[in-house]
Amino acid sequence: MSVAVEDQTAATDSERLARAYLLGVVEPPAPHLLEFVGEHGPIVAAERVQAGDCPERVLRETAARRESTIAEQDLEAAAKAGARLVIPEDYEWPAWPLLSLAVATGNGVKHVAAPLGLWVRGTANLAEAADRAVAVVGARMATDYGEHNALEIGHALATRQVPVFSGAALGIDAAAHRGALSGGGVTVALLGCAVDYSYPAGNVDLLNRIADGGALVSEYAPKTPPARHRFLVRNRLIAGLTDGTVVVEAGIRSGARNTATIAGALGKVVMALPGSVHSGSSAGCHALIRDCKATLVTSVDEVLETVGRFGTAAPAAESSRRPTDSLGPEASRVYDALLPRAGRAPEEVAESAGVPVSRVRALLPALEIDGFAMRGDTGWRQIVRTANR
Repeated sequence: MSVAVEDQTAATDSERLARAYLLGVVEPPAPHLLEFVGEHGPIVAAERVQAGDCPERVLRETAARRESTIAEQDLEAAAKAGARLVIPEDYEWPAWPLLSLAVATGNGVKHVAAPLGLWVRGTANLAEAADRAVAVVGARMATDYGEHNALEIGHALATRQVPVFSGAALGIDAAAHRGALSGGGVTVALLGCAVDYSYPAGNVDLLNRIADGGALVSEYAPKTPPARHRFLVRNRLIAGLTDGTVVVEAGIRSGARNTATIAGALGKVVMALPGSVHSGSSAGCHALIRDCKATLVTSVDEVLETVGRFGTAAPAAESSRRPTDSLGPEASRVYDALLPRAGRAPEEVAESAGVPVSRVRALLPALEIDGFAMRGDTGWRQIVRTANR
């Protein structure tokens, strides 16, 4: 999935510089600035924002930083960190997945405007990775149960060539990324800080491994530190860039549940794993399921089937079917009325099963032919069949 950076460049240097400036002058999401750029293009929009020649609502979004002149430094710092700025004018821009953000914004959903550009550090082609991806998210303070499941889901998705998106946080996010890496697949981390900012510190090695075969992605310019509101803002990107979101563990109030709520608002598939009823770490998952805001899933096959684009769940094993499942309603009642170690007359069977004796006399020979019953000196008795017989 790795593609040379130059192969993805369709934008001019002026467009990239303008986008870098526009990203730096706002705290995303910025719906009014986004609309302004759509009307005038990034170069003219950047010139007019810097001059203060724009509508009042755009001025409000950009007032604090519009006189900034560090866009060139941001691009240079990104290049030194091995990162690049991917913008809508590039081939690598994930236009189709991000369309859901634009549609939701047009329908009145607040705080989900599409990004003006994305800083990317890593070898993965962002458009290709987001084409058929699943988000796996959950609590930072995860249980062993949650981390185990996140690891398994990440690994199984990767072995099926499904990219795994998450937020690189401690706990469930990190486990999902590690699982995808161990499965030899592509994994992408959406950050609430700059792509050259090592956060959380405990995940530095993991972040470097993700960048080696996948990507670190952020709306925030180089050197931008993490902040609580930035993690909430980036959640819309996790939801928007993927086909479905799996919540492995989440408290009643959690970032993972916030991501799931946004995914639902975007029309994306939301799934949740059940946990112990005594575990607060699963309370958010249970609430999503109870409120019909998420589909209960227990395996990767169910995840892929629920998302819909990647195939269907594996069929139940034959051993899970009982031989008597093939019997009709009356035949099943007659079979249940027989005894395995003592013979019974048709009249006794009829009374026990509540089936007319004439019908019992017709069904017993059929059961014998199929290996469910045997006629002996003392009457008819039941033959207990195993699944592999």
